[in-house]
Amino acid sequence: MRTIVLLMLSNVFMTFAWYAHLKNLRTAPWYVAVMVSWGVAFFEYMLQVPANRAGYGTFNLGQLKILQEVIALSVFVPFAVFYMGTPLKLNYLWAGCCLAGAVFFIFRG
Repeated sequence: MRTIVLLMLSNVFMTFAWYAHLKNLRTAPWYVAVMVSWGVAFFEYMLQVPANRAGYGTFNLGQLKILQEVIALSVFVPFAVFYMGTPLKLNYLWAGCCLAGAVFFIFRG
């Protein structure tokens, strides 16, 4: 459970580091956006690295990656809709279905 919580928190930072500058720093020079994003990404790594280290005994490498992708989409969709104002489309549902298939195949015994 600790791995999942840490990955969720790290993905919040990652999503903001990767995309929030498109809204908040639109008129700033690109290098300012890079520096701000690196600053935010530092906190993402402070959570992501311990999450993967804690989860690596419980999950194998492929399972950790697929878990991270599912969490990333779970964080990204609300961010895109509520923070960035992107309309909610069925494409998110279809992407989620593809990830559910990936989860099935990577976690099946």
